[in-house]
Amino acid sequence: MINFESVYLKRNNKKIFSGLNFFVQKNEKVLIQGKSGIGKTTLFKILLGFETIDRGRVSFNDLDIVKKHIKEIRHQIFYLSQDIDLKDGRVSRILDEIGDQNILKNQDNAHFTNLLNFLDLNNKILNQTVKELSGGERQRIGLLICFLLDRPVWLLDEPTSALDDIMKKKIADHILDQEKTIVLISHDNVWKKNDAVKIERWL
Repeated sequence: MINFESVYLKRNNKKIFSGLNFFVQKNEKVLIQGKSGIGKTTLFKILLGFETIDRGRVSFNDLDIVKKHIKEIRHQIFYLSQDIDLKDGRVSRILDEIGDQNILKNQDNAHFTNLLNFLDLNNKILNQTVKELSGGERQRIGLLICFLLDRPVWLLDEPTSALDDIMKKKIADHILDQEKTIVLISHDNVWKKNDAVKIERWL
């Protein structure tokens, strides 16, 4: 599914990866932990074609991460960045644009309402702008988009950092119960408490 083979990457005279080998099987759940600056987020950027490696091979479903394949690869991946990179504007408009530009597997109103309730969001938030949202609300809107798109691979960078403990557990249990390939970066202990997770500790 996801393969990093003998990957080398250097930026600003600093080695980010030196012979990295990293593999994720279909529907595997992998938690990457380690101190800041060791390349965790860079790993996601390489998979999405936003960073180019110096040496080695990176592939997704046997497709090399190169310009020719990147559009096809990106359509199979949902990426939730640590800073929840949402464009400015009203929440409802952003969600409508995502629906217009992507194939949503389940578009009925009941499913949408159930997801709002699950994430402890009410309809009023749809009329708010992104700038008006709290950190926790932004994070839950990001997760709402993830659940609506329902892509086969999820790359989640600190997806529960702004949530309370009850919501963290609720979200973690739901995510890890999905038949998806999921790679997580998180310092939250809630992910380590689930036997479905394979933990990768990077020093």
